[in-house]
Amino acid sequence: MKGKEGENEEHRVPLTKQARQIVNGLEQVNDYIFPGQKSNRGLSNAAMTTVLKRMGRSDLTVHGFRSTFKDWAAEETTFPNEVSELALAHKIDSKVEAAYRRGDLFEKRRKLMEAWSRYCQSKKA
Repeated sequence: MKGKEGENEEHRVPLTKQARQIVNGLEQVNDYIFPGQKSNRGLSNAAMTTVLKRMGRSDLTVHGFRSTFKDWAAEETTFPNEVSELALAHKIDSKVEAAYRRGDLFEKRRKLMEAWSRYCQSKKA
């Protein structure tokens, strides 16, 4: 279900209340929420890896964060697998399923992200 590098299909991301508060508090430099070092560009794919290395946490990976989210969604919630797959911007492998899938489960993904936000803010996290 993972997309190929270089594909630029739109991926709408439902923001939780907490995420909106963070975004609204940011100074807008350009059209990107998280601007990159080059003008009029967003952060590069390697930006988070660079941050982790600067923090001395080369034992962590960006993919590990994504995997943690996926494991949590599968083990701790009742959301269908396809909702977390779409939240991670994974593509549908099956051509037949892809032909029939017109929506992006935006409202279901919103509920999933709200549950993830509550989990991340809990003592359990």
